[in-house]
Amino acid sequence: MAKQTVKDLNVTGKRVLVRVDFNVPIKEGKITNDNRIQAALPTINYLIENGAKVILLSHLGKIDHKDPEKTAADKKKNNMAPVAARLAELVNAKVTFIPETEGKDLEDAIASMNDGEIILMQNTRYEAGESKNDPELGRYWASLGDLYVSDAFGSVHRAHASTVGIPTHLPSACGFLVGKEIDNLSAAIDNPKRPLVAILGGAKVSDKIAVIDNLLKIADKVIIGGGMAYTFFYAKGYNVGTSLLEADKVDLAKEFMERGKDKLVLPIDTVIANDFSNPTEIKTVDSSEIPDGFMGLDIGEKTIELFKNELQGAKTVVWNGPMGVFEDPRFANGTEAVCTILSELPDAMTVIGGGDSAAAAISMGFADKFTHISTGGGASLEYMEGKELPGIAIIQEKE
Repeated sequence: MAKQTVKDLNVTGKRVLVRVDFNVPIKEGKITNDNRIQAALPTINYLIENGAKVILLSHLGKIDHKDPEKTAADKKKNNMAPVAARLAELVNAKVTFIPETEGKDLEDAIASMNDGEIILMQNTRYEAGESKNDPELGRYWASLGDLYVSDAFGSVHRAHASTVGIPTHLPSACGFLVGKEIDNLSAAIDNPKRPLVAILGGAKVSDKIAVIDNLLKIADKVIIGGGMAYTFFYAKGYNVGTSLLEADKVDLAKEFMERGKDKLVLPIDTVIANDFSNPTEIKTVDSSEIPDGFMGLDIGEKTIELFKNELQGAKTVVWNGPMGVFEDPRFANGTEAVCTILSELPDAMTVIGGGDSAAAAISMGFADKFTHISTGGGASLEYMEGKELPGIAIIQEKE
């Protein structure tokens, strides 16, 4: 059964609570990247155009509720006021910021709203009960609206009061952003056109255990790169120098290689350096020949060719995690090469599962070259693991 979308709701004249992801980077009171606000605009604009009273909820950063001093500092740092100001510039509607998460000021402001207006509430994490999915908080927030729309894909893997608590009490639907995420991830993971090739990078095997485990079952090939490759090299008996190594995951890497056999593809050469921050020597060696005192920081040219060959003919590719320390241009070649290879695959569905690989693809100019780049690293990772996402599971099915 498919989930309801915002188009399945009669929103005219209704108070619609929309969980958005406005967790944007803010420096000295200024937003440095408004992509997440832009991503929510299709749903917000649809609701405005159809005469809804739009009440937006989002978290911003983290709030430490254990220490009163830290709580006050975190609240000051993660105030939603700059977000409201930016949103007002982007929509053709009245935007009111209410610096409260509950109480008379918020309730009165909602009661006096006209159709087609927007209220942005204060950061949901100002409430200690948000991340605990406090049932009273969820019930209270639900009392402020008539309908609920989930449009924060980056938060649907968390059972919070604003993602699960509210829709427990209200008719609910997915916004356009969440709908698009589900459609694309489902097409790539649940019903892929084959061959399905998964590319996994990033620093640690431990971060991707469940993903590797699930993808070895469903993918035709699983390509491993990034820092986690060195734990696999060590499991093969190779010296890895000072490369990233999770010694407690070596047996698991052996088990994955035994299970995956030819399906699991590892780098055959690696770019190494004698220091992470200020290297005086950078060279490329075979994966089995990393000398002492050197660390692997990217995949080499032979590996790029190998991966290119393995990807030929793929009809679906999912990618999560960069191939090297892409933030440093000296070790970005592998990640950029994978972007190029995927962007040139004919007739393939290409999906990046958020996080660092998405950031890399966008910063390298490949934002429009993939079928889909996920907006939620953690959520897309858990989807690839085969887990149920609580913020999606709670949304009503289409009738």
